[in-house]
Amino acid sequence: MTVGILLICHNHIGEQLLETATDMLEKVPMPAGELPVHQDDDPIDLLSRARRRVAELDQGDGVLVLTDMYGSTPSNIAHRLKDQDRRVRVISGVNLPMVVRAMNYPQLDLAQMAERVATGGREGIIEGDGI
Repeated sequence: MTVGILLICHNHIGEQLLETATDMLEKVPMPAGELPVHQDDDPIDLLSRARRRVAELDQGDGVLVLTDMYGSTPSNIAHRLKDQDRRVRVISGVNLPMVVRAMNYPQLDLAQMAERVATGGREGIIEGDGI
């Protein structure tokens, strides 16, 4: 078994990140999915849909939920999932290095993966010429 990954993001950001990471790695080594959040979506319906997505992706080792912006509707939905299920971890501020990092380490448990993904996100941000 392996940890699942769910991207809850505005519009099609999650879909594009998953598609790009999959193209780069030529595979998806773990259960992965996305839940797009649009301006006119009902938050109660979103939470219900998010719960279903987590249930689909959780093979027993939990689900890492990545959101695009802390404090936004996707993040708020994700944190409500976490509050209701201890097998859900949430990281906000998703970027492509984070998704690639998760897919490169599918054998990690949920806590290890969350740490590795967060580290990958921070290390993937470089100012200027990288010095």
